[in-house]
Amino acid sequence: MTNQHDVAAVVRPVEGPAPEVAISRDIIRRGLIVAPLLIGICWLIWSGDGALSSAYAVALVLVNFALAAGLVAMTARISLGLMMGAVLFGYLVRLGLILLAVLLVKDASWISLPALGATIIVTHLGLLVWEMKFVAISLAHPGLKPARP
Repeated sequence: MTNQHDVAAVVRPVEGPAPEVAISRDIIRRGLIVAPLLIGICWLIWSGDGALSSAYAVALVLVNFALAAGLVAMTARISLGLMMGAVLFGYLVRLGLILLAVLLVKDASWISLPALGATIIVTHLGLLVWEMKFVAISLAHPGLKPARP
């Protein structure tokens, strides 16, 4: 049997600020900082096609992070259950969008698939690992850690 209080918690909106938006903005800011370095490395390894592919990949990754935060922030204001569904199925949809974006350009003359794939993987993982240092895992300060005085 389910408790009516448990059901009410799932259909109620999440109150308070949206820390995922602040975290996503921070990840995107860091992504823009490292983008020239990644593009330059790909240019050195794969020449101009590598640089263009890397720039395309960085854009895909940053849009992916923005979509993830937007989905959570938007659906949390409606209900917790909708937010949980959006997180689960939104992940699958976003993976599909990345696949579609790669398939659309895979035969283009300017694409370097090794540069594209390497940049997508390195950028996703690198930015997430880098951001872990700045995220407060605390109910007192959800989201980013407060700045030190």
